[in-house]
Amino acid sequence: MAKKKKQSKPTSSKKRFSLRLSKQNKVILGSLMVLLSLALFFSFGSFYFTWQDDQSLLTEFADRNAQAENLLNKFGATVSHFFMYRGFGLASFIFPYLLCITGLYLFLSIELKGLAGKWIWGLVFLIWTSIALGFFASELPLLGGLVGYEMNDFLQDYVGKIGVMLLLLFGLTVIMVRLFKVTPDDIARYIRAKTAKTTPGTVPVSGQGDMESLLADAPEEAPVVVDTYTHKKDIPHLDLEKGHPPTTAAEGEDIQMQVEKIREEKEESDVLSEKLVADFGEFDPTLELPNYKFPHLDLLDAHGSGGGITINQEELEENKNKIVETLKNYKIGIAQIKATIGPTVTLYEIVPEAGIRISKIKNLEDDIALSLAALGIRIIAPIPGKGTIGIEVPNKNASVVSMRSVIASSKFQKAEMQLPIAFGKTISNETFVVDLAKMPHLLMAGATGQGKSVGLNAVLTSLLYKKHPAEVKFVLVDPKKVELTLYNKIERHYLAKLPDTEEAIITDNTKVIHTLNSLCIEMDNRYELLKQAMVRNIKEYNAKFRARKLNPNEGHTFLPYIVLVIDEFADLIMTAGKEVETPIARLAQLARATGIHLIIATQRPSVNVITGIIKANFPARMAFRVTSKIDSRTILDTQGADQLIGRGDMLFTQGNDVTRLQCAFVDTPEVAKITEYIGSQRAYPEAHLLPEYEGEDSGTGVDYDISDRDAMFREAAEVIVTAQQGSASLIQRKLKLGYNRAGRIIDQLEAAGIVGPFEGSKARQVLIPDLVALEQLLENETK
Repeated sequence: MAKKKKQSKPTSSKKRFSLRLSKQNKVILGSLMVLLSLALFFSFGSFYFTWQDDQSLLTEFADRNAQAENLLNKFGATVSHFFMYRGFGLASFIFPYLLCITGLYLFLSIELKGLAGKWIWGLVFLIWTSIALGFFASELPLLGGLVGYEMNDFLQDYVGKIGVMLLLLFGLTVIMVRLFKVTPDDIARYIRAKTAKTTPGTVPVSGQGDMESLLADAPEEAPVVVDTYTHKKDIPHLDLEKGHPPTTAAEGEDIQMQVEKIREEKEESDVLSEKLVADFGEFDPTLELPNYKFPHLDLLDAHGSGGGITINQEELEENKNKIVETLKNYKIGIAQIKATIGPTVTLYEIVPEAGIRISKIKNLEDDIALSLAALGIRIIAPIPGKGTIGIEVPNKNASVVSMRSVIASSKFQKAEMQLPIAFGKTISNETFVVDLAKMPHLLMAGATGQGKSVGLNAVLTSLLYKKHPAEVKFVLVDPKKVELTLYNKIERHYLAKLPDTEEAIITDNTKVIHTLNSLCIEMDNRYELLKQAMVRNIKEYNAKFRARKLNPNEGHTFLPYIVLVIDEFADLIMTAGKEVETPIARLAQLARATGIHLIIATQRPSVNVITGIIKANFPARMAFRVTSKIDSRTILDTQGADQLIGRGDMLFTQGNDVTRLQCAFVDTPEVAKITEYIGSQRAYPEAHLLPEYEGEDSGTGVDYDISDRDAMFREAAEVIVTAQQGSASLIQRKLKLGYNRAGRIIDQLEAAGIVGPFEGSKARQVLIPDLVALEQLLENETK
């Protein structure tokens, strides 16, 4: 027995650790938590009324003189900003609830069993609510908080809006069943009870013992539910006004048969309704050209080996040995070296021995080029994201990257982007695809004959292979008059132009200025539509329009992306200067959200062409070979473009790392075949029309005869005076007129003294204050 007692001692000493509080400490801690929950509740509630006033105080917490508008001053402003804005939004009110419940458990000395479950399900409900508010109220980020907004955005990138909605529905089901203990039977009983009380045409049941006995075999709701709204004409009149229901079995069976018939017809009606919702689903902008066929791959040639790379093992070994030997001559030891073979360039990655300075290797660029007898050696020291130094050496036999190979790649075919562009292939022979909508503008530069025009054709070809004519429009500016003429064949499919313009491709500098200002007007009009639709960008606007949530009678329409391509920007700057730079800078700064994107190319990347304003708004830049380090720094803010080998060899950056690419080659006959294929198909009646723009020297001054006025003159005058905004685009939207007719009406309104003279891209001043004054003016004209 003594031995057994000794053995029991070590087991008794291994007790589980537990935090035990005395009753007094539970009261103290519980009261603290309850009071803290109240503080959080008042802070959160006050946040929605004072957050704008308290924004500037978030960084001045230590300043005693600073006072916040929140009910709990700076503490409340800081805590509520953390939970409501940077956290879970409106769902954060669950935190004070959980704190209050926990505090009451402690204060009242209630057993804590089950409290952990409340916290777990409370946090699940908090996260679900935050994501749901971020999904259904994305335009009001304060409701869902930063967590809800970002998690919703993250989920949509992988499963789309429908997927997020299904996940939210599943989460709601779990919460209702596990947290609130709601079952489908409970919901069915609740609906039946409500329907029995509120449905019109209910047969009275008090004092109807005979009726109840007659219909005992009918379904539960048969004696009380009669849909008199839908089937009123099909039901015989039942004389129940005197309180005498039918008393015979035949009459009871007749009523039961009527009810069954009603049910069958109602089910058929529901099926028909569902079928109609399939027929009138989301709006499809491509239905105007329903039989449009995208260009097929056979229109493109498989240049060279069709995108494959031929590996020359002897060349690799020779270059590797020369690099190691050259560095060894300068007492630089190499611990490791490996090669990555690209279509035109091979990247040799080296790991120097310990103690070797990177700058020492960087300074040997010319010596390595001399030993390899190669042009275009570029040293990357170090390679971003790797602990290696890169030496790019051109291949003796470069491979041609065909446009066909990059278009046919799965990376491009499966790209879920708004405006996908396949530029070519990287050093590791991977297809390089980017989204123009996220750039949002592209600056392209390179000396003559280095592949700049081929790069522009690659951009346009990518979009033609991926986007329907209803989804994107091009505004093409070609001062050289020969580079983009092939795209004239797709004018009525993809091009946009000014009204009353014969050719869509712009070659005259005066028309370029008018077109740029017209795009500024288009941008302003689109921002007005975004404002009315309460969305932030064209993607959200078009999604709302596809879902039929925007009324076309209020001026709403599907907005295609507009891509402005300028082939030789330097020539425009030389001839037009500020008249071109100002609208381009405005478009570059503001047009992204409205779906207007710019691609500007130039063969002279000097600072007087690519100014600071232009560079600041073009984070995405593409550089082909240039003649000097200065030009390279002008376009890329770093050297390297002067060391390229030409023939489509280029550097691309989006404001961070510089990537070396081999641009995909698309020849002029291939572009001709693509445009011919598209142009031979059914097209829109005319090219997409931009808003009409009148230069500063235009303006009527012509006094229109009253009899020559437009039939819609009075209606247009009322629209202008009511809105107090004199613009042709407003008349066009409200009265559904063409731009030409709306422009003539504006001229007539100016002649009548209703609106002021032309003021550039701004709306004209309205000279009539209200409709009463307008009526008096028009009456005086008729006298």
